[in-house]
Amino acid sequence: MGGFFGVASKEDCVFDLFFGTDYHSHLGTKRGGMAVYGETGFERAIHNIENAPFRTKFERDVEEMRGNFGIGCISDNEPQPLMVRSHLGNFAITTVGRINNVDELVQSVFTEGRTHFLEMSGGDINATELCAALINRKDSIPEGIQYAQSVIDGSMSMLVLTPKGLYAARDRVGRTPVILGAKEGAYCAAFESFSYLNLGYDHYKELGPGEIDFITPEGVETVVPARKEMKICTFLWVYYGYPSSCYEGVNVEDMRCRCGDILAQRDNVEADSVAGIPDSGTAHAIGYANRSGIPFARPFIKYTPTWPRSFMPQNQSRRDLIARMKLIPVDALIRGKRLLMIDDSIVRGTQMRETTEFLYHSGAKEVHIRPACPPIMYGCKYLNFSRSASELDLISRRVIAEKEGKADAATLARYADPDTPEYADMVETIRERLHFTSLQYQRLDDMIASVGLSPCKFCTYCWNGKE
Repeated sequence: MGGFFGVASKEDCVFDLFFGTDYHSHLGTKRGGMAVYGETGFERAIHNIENAPFRTKFERDVEEMRGNFGIGCISDNEPQPLMVRSHLGNFAITTVGRINNVDELVQSVFTEGRTHFLEMSGGDINATELCAALINRKDSIPEGIQYAQSVIDGSMSMLVLTPKGLYAARDRVGRTPVILGAKEGAYCAAFESFSYLNLGYDHYKELGPGEIDFITPEGVETVVPARKEMKICTFLWVYYGYPSSCYEGVNVEDMRCRCGDILAQRDNVEADSVAGIPDSGTAHAIGYANRSGIPFARPFIKYTPTWPRSFMPQNQSRRDLIARMKLIPVDALIRGKRLLMIDDSIVRGTQMRETTEFLYHSGAKEVHIRPACPPIMYGCKYLNFSRSASELDLISRRVIAEKEGKADAATLARYADPDTPEYADMVETIRERLHFTSLQYQRLDDMIASVGLSPCKFCTYCWNGKE
């Protein structure tokens, strides 16, 4: 994944930019960057944040950078923002999203004229650089953004910084949010709506799908109106959104409480306590506990002084190890207890199996698992929130492959339907394999109902293959 923040201010914007960007640190683990424009032109700083938080890496830059306009990002992938000089003038650009047809687009750019791309380590093309190249094929930045979004297979939201202000562009079907805040003499654009509240901004508007706005200290101009079709990522609420954020007017923490409430309504398990796997499972567990009457407890305490989200490495085996190291058990709340644990999801199953084994080792009598979303059937092809190299990394797909061989869409649909015997068999196999006392997933219809928006507005591809 990734997140971004942008500011257009009558005064120096670097303080707001620094803290607004930092508030997106839960969305990425690899690179952080800021670019500003002021009296001396463009300035930029990019740092690796794999082993240290954003704030510590950029403290010196904040003291040295000056500008009235700025954009910043937290990225799980390519270094950004990028500085660009083209026939459209000088600009900086940062993006959130994913491009699946990189090779095709690179070739189309080569065909139109002689150009080049700088390869990153590993030989990959920087997706943000490719977006800039596509924008430069048109006669204006808004036209270029529209063109880039129309030819990209995937999803791409952008902030483009120019000497006169900045463009904020939400992806064509609104899979990720772009939200604007306002205060006297300044406007900002953000992925997370909470990121500007402590900086004195009030909520101004949320961009619709495909909308492009131009932001200056004097105001916001809509240069490309919103499209009607929306397919916002439901995982925003279930997993990677921050609890205090709102998307489409729906708060993340509130949704998770409702999600847990609905999960409890379909359950009759007997347990001594309900707990959430920190942090994203906590609100789901509170909602479950309030509805079921089973006490909420914290048998695991997350050790945050040295293991915040930003420190998670890219290597999956190390991620599993660190995820385990961050959770400190409370013996009095585990030993001899029947525990019901709620996590946002089960992807590979590795961390949840190790967590369950650790609970048994710590004396738990029973461990009941309740994921807050349905079994994941497909790797996301629109956002980079999952590091799965293959869909067989998903435990649900591994189980199905063992039972069916190569499964077609119709077969997968039967396993995704919670009312079929195939689904029940898959869930039982996962339960046995991960050593849970019981396992019950949230239903897709119940999860959607807990958000409260029209079902047609959501992307549910990872659960049922439907865009």
